[in-house]
Amino acid sequence: METKSYKEAFAQNLKELMGDMSVNEFSKLVGIPQPTISRYLHCRREVKLENLCKIADFFHEELDYLIGRKNV
Repeated sequence: METKSYKEAFAQNLKELMGDMSVNEFSKLVGIPQPTISRYLHCRREVKLENLCKIADFFHEELDYLIGRKNV
């Protein structure tokens, strides 16, 4: 069984949480630049703890869930 990297797990979980919300809309709501969100979704950038906390707070999710260390 292949284990996903935390960047891959984060990207997948973020996509699921965003649902039909656009990257632009989400970036404005959470206060993180749109290019940064896009890079997270394409596994091209590691998420900083500050931004991870912003996203977790926005969705009322645990950090461990967002990075794939814990299932729902």
